[in-house]
Amino acid sequence: MRVTRLKLVNWRNFREVDLELDARAYVIGANASGKSNLLDAFRFLRTLAKPDGGGLQRAVKERGGMSKVRSLHATKDPEISVGIELLEARDGVEIRWEYDLAFKAAAKGSHRVLVTREVVRKNGEELLGRPNDEDRRDAERSTQTYLEQINNNAGFREVAEFFSQTIYLHLVPQLLKFGDEISGRILEDDPFGQGLLQRIATAPQKTRDARLRRIAKALTHAVPHFTELRFEKDPASGAPHIEAKFEHWRAKGAWQREEQFSDGTLRLIGLLWALQEGDDLLLLEEPELSLNDEIVQHIPLMIDRVLTSGKKKADRQVILSTHSEKLIAGVDGTSVILLEPGPQGTTARRATPEERSEMEQGLNPAEVLLPKTRPPAAHQLGLFG
Repeated sequence: MRVTRLKLVNWRNFREVDLELDARAYVIGANASGKSNLLDAFRFLRTLAKPDGGGLQRAVKERGGMSKVRSLHATKDPEISVGIELLEARDGVEIRWEYDLAFKAAAKGSHRVLVTREVVRKNGEELLGRPNDEDRRDAERSTQTYLEQINNNAGFREVAEFFSQTIYLHLVPQLLKFGDEISGRILEDDPFGQGLLQRIATAPQKTRDARLRRIAKALTHAVPHFTELRFEKDPASGAPHIEAKFEHWRAKGAWQREEQFSDGTLRLIGLLWALQEGDDLLLLEEPELSLNDEIVQHIPLMIDRVLTSGKKKADRQVILSTHSEKLIAGVDGTSVILLEPGPQGTTARRATPEERSEMEQGLNPAEVLLPKTRPPAAHQLGLFG
């Protein structure tokens, strides 16, 4: 299953968004234009659909309440809406799903959020339409979505499961290197990769070995002097570790543990491992950080190769945000989403016919689209003289 369309109204930076999405989407934009907030719409749905400890009230509370979620540009409209269209291929048959949710703050002084619209369609047929008679008889029902209720989502549970299994990764190497010293607690869903070693340790040995072999193959082209990668447990504490062997002046080379790896090497290992963990929607935040340009330019190719390697061919959907010219230069320009801040909030769009024409004539997406994300020159801002 994958997302084919995203529609937002009054969501954070965005007054209105209506985007078609492919199996790959590369989100670009100036600082504070809303790249993280666009990805957060999918994380919001993940929290909604969690069977254990999720739901609408928690999803809004985690984001600081309605005042932080609702767009500042929505001066007269109190309602926020998130709409998703999905395509599912099952036994050679395509199934199209639509999920549309609208919500707003309850009466003044209340911290609760109320569902004002919840609609589910399957191949155009409406399975759920709210508010319904039950909602009108009992207003308390409007504090929850049907998406979060197992006894009410049976007809579209595959949609709820898809949302709940979304993976978000913005790996912070220092948390992985020094996790014990910084904090023993790993955040729920591990968005910063602190629990990478534990996830590697819990994978079945055959699966783990196969994944590490694919990662090692990629690292031989990306990391100087790298030759091998292996998983080990500390004989005294039982703590999991990954070790890499590097060519060295010694005849047998030298082994290093993860705390000795460069930040770039750790980020690359985390990215390549995450790509192999399941078939769920994967959100990547600026995967180019800590990596040199020669590696960054190959990230799109790495993603495609990892997802189509092995016995199981997967067309896993990946949506990532980036500032990198090198990364964007080599992608299909039609998969780039450009965020443009304006007086009525940020807009999100694909390349225009004129921009596509420029790319067809030989310019790459970075040359055509990235200049539109750059702020005015310093002299235009009045910073100097």
